Amino acid sequence: MFGPRVIQVEPLVSARGVRGPFDYARPEGCDVGAVVDVPFGRQRLRGVVTGLAEDSAHRLKAPTAVSDVSLPPQLVRLALWMADDIVSTRARCLELLLPPEGVGERTRFWAEPVVPDAPADPADPWAGVRLNPNQRALLDRLPGWTGDDLPALRRLEARGLVTVEARAHGRRPDHASVGALHGDGRTAPLLNPDQALAVERIAGVLADPDLPIRERRLLLHGVTGSGKTEVYLQAAERVVAAGRTVLVLVPEIALTPQTVQRFRRRLGETVAVLHSGLSKGERRDEWWRLRSGEARVCVGPMSTVFAPVSDLGLVIVDEEHDPAYKHDGDPRYDARRVAAWRAGDAGAVLLAGSATPRPESWASLRRIGLPRRADGGEMPHVRLIDVRATRGALHPDVHRAIADARKAIVLLNRRGWATWMECADCGHTWECPNCDVSLVLHGGRSERTGRTSGVLRCHHCGHQERPPERCVSCSSVSVGQHGLGTEQLAEDLPGHVYRLDADVRDRSSVLEAFGAADHGILVGTQMIAKGHDFPGVELGVVVDADATLRFPDFRSQERTFQLVAQLAGRAGRGGGTDAPARVLVQTRSPDDPSLRFAARHDAHGFVVEEIERRRIHGYPPFSTIVRVVCEHEDERRVQAAADDLVLRMPPETMGPVPLFRRQARYRRQLLVKAVSRAATVAAVRDAVAAVVDDNAHRGVVLAIEVDPR
Repeated sequence: MFGPRVIQVEPLVSARGVRGPFDYARPEGCDVGAVVDVPFGRQRLRGVVTGLAEDSAHRLKAPTAVSDVSLPPQLVRLALWMADDIVSTRARCLELLLPPEGVGERTRFWAEPVVPDAPADPADPWAGVRLNPNQRALLDRLPGWTGDDLPALRRLEARGLVTVEARAHGRRPDHASVGALHGDGRTAPLLNPDQALAVERIAGVLADPDLPIRERRLLLHGVTGSGKTEVYLQAAERVVAAGRTVLVLVPEIALTPQTVQRFRRRLGETVAVLHSGLSKGERRDEWWRLRSGEARVCVGPMSTVFAPVSDLGLVIVDEEHDPAYKHDGDPRYDARRVAAWRAGDAGAVLLAGSATPRPESWASLRRIGLPRRADGGEMPHVRLIDVRATRGALHPDVHRAIADARKAIVLLNRRGWATWMECADCGHTWECPNCDVSLVLHGGRSERTGRTSGVLRCHHCGHQERPPERCVSCSSVSVGQHGLGTEQLAEDLPGHVYRLDADVRDRSSVLEAFGAADHGILVGTQMIAKGHDFPGVELGVVVDADATLRFPDFRSQERTFQLVAQLAGRAGRGGGTDAPARVLVQTRSPDDPSLRFAARHDAHGFVVEEIERRRIHGYPPFSTIVRVVCEHEDERRVQAAADDLVLRMPPETMGPVPLFRRQARYRRQLLVKAVSRAATVAAVRDAVAAVVDDNAHRGVVLAIEVDPR
């Protein structure tokens, strides 16, 4: 074999202490991106080839197997960059890129007739052949896929009358969407002047490969309902027509199915979908369609950024402000940052879109504006309602508005029935035994007995227990429910109510039912404000706009503005009502700037002021924040690891400070805020590696998040 004789393999193990790559003898044809099984001590591990070398100082073993799965070299480069950029491991990042294991290729049988060379009757090639009526009917249906007819076809095959072969038959996801599309969706609609100008500006960037990377990163800032999706579609059509591929990221695939349907209707079978809701077989087959080039467009949530496409020409990030693009588990990557890297590596265009863009995006991306709604409609009137003197969950004006509205959306960003339970006599509250948090009541109150029913549940570890009938501390029966959740609110509202939150399993069905209804109220958490396009909604309500303002986070103003503005954007879209759309926002802080800007639909004013506030205080995008959390079941061990870690961290480090116990594990947090991202991340990476390698801290889990959401 000519060329390098050594492959450098990264074993796919989760331990931070195992840091490759490791050298192995190179099998014939094995290249970067190949997936191999290798001997590793006494184990056999799966690994990915991340590099080649001419020689090695070690006596090398060969892989025991080479898989038919391989990653494009650009995805291997992506994984190595990610591991350094977010202080994760190469193995964990490489795992994100691979299709599911243990799922074979799906096959079905294909039958073809074998027509005699010189049939007695050319009009009937089976004339003179002894066939019963069922066999004759079977032959007349060929060629085609076989089903229950396989035994009969095998008998005909033995007579030389047909051929039967197993062929790969891909498992295709069900891409049905909620609601009806405007028009047939197959033909591009006539663009308004703003959309037409946006498409032409994007086309100009697509057509100029010599532009520097920073000039190829665009922000499509359009008000809600301005037709951003149609701009995405027409840009994608141009890229596919040029022979390149497209990635389309949406915040949550179950909640934005209209995007999937629109792309499939316009671009057909070249569109693939990847997300965790698919079966393993469906994910495998969609992955292979993209890897082989059969599919040229991939639509889905954050994991879509890892789709194995080649010749990438365009990366679209819809609703780029959404925190769902930040991955919760290790590796804690930000899909928006990964999307920018992939676009830059491939010479592609990054197109991020939002009505309420992040300050980071506003400051770093070239902006293209869509200042008006595509249908020419007006933005809904937003009224801030001061509820400081209001008793009960809803202001009287809100009650009346909901009762009078034909179709309304009501947002309360707390799920469950009640947020905690407390004894009125001694003050005892019911907490999770594994986490230092209150248990949330789900299921409400029994109408038959008037007693509390349902279940108390922890939203962090899933612990459940029956609601108490009397206090465990003082035996009092004066046990009360406190706080309002979406379950209780949905129960108390009049008319036909649809509820949507994380406890609802079939969310698509809820959205479809509400979209098709003439009357109704959709009640839910923040997911109901995410990109839905329901015609006929004449009222939007935010029950507690202060919930995000009270959160101790420098992004609280940004999140409050986005939540209110996005919910307001669901009202007054697509016609369907003669009444002017309006939005009522209940707040105890009616003078807060974020709410005032949201009420005026003034994203520009808000972002400019927010960027200045962050500049003064040194928050992102003027700095980088790195968060490190140490976890262990033993509080002394987690404290010792945190104390050791802080000595090795950059001088700007704050902490360690205790966090609430979660899943029976004690936690300590350290936080770094510094100007230089590269230097800060490198220093944290070295500090974490030193603590991981210290046997005194074995078993302590370190979770690192760069720019936490």
